[in-house]
Amino acid sequence: MRVLLVEDDPRLAALIAEGLRDDGLMVDHAPDAAIGQGMAELEAYDLLILDVMLPEGPQAGFDLARTLRNQRDKIPILFLTARGDMDSKLTGLDTGGDDYLTKPFDFRELRARIRALVRRAKGEAANLIPLPKGYVLDLSAHQVLKGGQPVPLTPREYALVECLGLNPGRAYSRNSLIERVWPGESEVDTKVVDVYVSSLRRKLGEDFVETVRGLGYRLGRMEENP
Repeated sequence: MRVLLVEDDPRLAALIAEGLRDDGLMVDHAPDAAIGQGMAELEAYDLLILDVMLPEGPQAGFDLARTLRNQRDKIPILFLTARGDMDSKLTGLDTGGDDYLTKPFDFRELRARIRALVRRAKGEAANLIPLPKGYVLDLSAHQVLKGGQPVPLTPREYALVECLGLNPGRAYSRNSLIERVWPGESEVDTKVVDVYVSSLRRKLGEDFVETVRGLGYRLGRMEENP
């Protein structure tokens, strides 16, 4: 599989490219939107990974996605960016992005999202991840399902479930969850995490999220599913 990475930070680009190549992927790197557009127009890529803030401007990644989507409507586009506010996420999806991951990120999550996007592009099974108590995480639709029906969650609640669901055996500290669910919001109090965990437990079951003493939270045990 061939991937085009458009990222202006050379150090980060090298780390991402190295990790993906270790997974057997072919990775080409473009340092700005103009070069990325030229490469995408010349080569047939299976996936595009785009930063948003590029040398051409703070919206350059969105503009590039819009242009490339108009030219090649089926190629999966994953935004990988430090801009984690909800407006930016919605803009990314509206301009043609298929997924949106904020920095800092866990490389395992990046790998999982790449696999999901490629499966989706190939028309394979939807990107569904089983969760405790019979729930299912649908990364493509950004929903939690029960019996095939979406569970009403707020965007933050869904983001919290998604983070825990992608790494079900891992315990996350409150600060780590804030970095992933409230990226870029340095003033968020760690008690907010407890509030959202309590809300998820009310909606999805008391044992859906497990407290790990001295560490934080993780997904409940799958063997407890009914």
